[in-house]
Amino acid sequence: MASIKDVAAEAGVSAATVSRVLNGHPSVSSGARTRVLAAVDALGYRPNAVARSLRTDQTHTLGLVISDVLNPYFTELARSVEEEARAHGYSVIIGNADEQPELQDHHVRNLLDRRIDGLLVSPTDGGSPLMLDAAHTGTPMVFVDRWIPGVDVPVVRADGREAVRDLVTHLHGLGHRRLAIIAGPAATMTGSERVEAFQEALREYGLPLPDAYVGQGDFQAASGRRATEAFLNLPEPPEVVFATDNLMALGALDAIRARGLSVPHDIALAAFDDIPWFVHTDPPITAIAQPTGELGRAAVRALVDRIEGRPPQSVTLTARLVVRRSCGEPPPMQPSSMQRSIT
Repeated sequence: MASIKDVAAEAGVSAATVSRVLNGHPSVSSGARTRVLAAVDALGYRPNAVARSLRTDQTHTLGLVISDVLNPYFTELARSVEEEARAHGYSVIIGNADEQPELQDHHVRNLLDRRIDGLLVSPTDGGSPLMLDAAHTGTPMVFVDRWIPGVDVPVVRADGREAVRDLVTHLHGLGHRRLAIIAGPAATMTGSERVEAFQEALREYGLPLPDAYVGQGDFQAASGRRATEAFLNLPEPPEVVFATDNLMALGALDAIRARGLSVPHDIALAAFDDIPWFVHTDPPITAIAQPTGELGRAAVRALVDRIEGRPPQSVTLTARLVVRRSCGEPPPMQPSSMQRSIT
């Protein structure tokens, strides 16, 4: 493997001149710069990123700790983060917490040890001492999707309260009165916020939310199955199950079909976090969609601002209701097969 001295010998310049060219220093003549770059190409030289980071105190690397890589929402989020980071000259190292606080801390610790320039986190709980310490000691950090109250870190998220209200209004208009919810972990802000929004919307319509109609989930499919099985075992099952994330919705759908029941004729189903698969289920699932790609891009921009000394801004985007046919909606109108003849 070629070294910086080899490049210098090939170009007929000093190693210091090669270093200045590679770091974009303006004090190098155009002729020397051309010879150095030609030598780099000819020898296949690759700068030592570790050594460069020790000199510049930057690695041009961001860390991203997501809650569950199997969740299509977080997969799309990670993709948008990586694309936006690349556009700003940064690479991304991803850690999957799998909704486990201890695994989240493992990834945060490893990323900090790698001297990343900044950290994006979707917290799995109310905040571990390790992550809180990282925030308090000045590590450039942005919370994305989820956040920890009281921690002075920019937050990039979507506000789903109005979309949840729109969902309840939609369900009420379809004639549904017994509505159940599969909640996410109460330790996460998204878990508690979505339940609160659902309760508030039900109160507007004078609808009760019995304890038996609140299933406790963990944002993973198995918990959605368990909660829905419990709903179906009730003497008076709900008319609608609202799962507060997409994986729990898929688990709920499994439980319903395992009983030989159908959606929406026997029980309706709606979800928070729309995913591409939902248009391919039978019937397509009514869901609340978050602007996932823009969340990832906005989070990277906020973190880069923080790293590069500009004041970062928290960003709140808006979720929206996507109506399909899993709650008893009428089928879309088909164009008439009869065409007026042209004479």
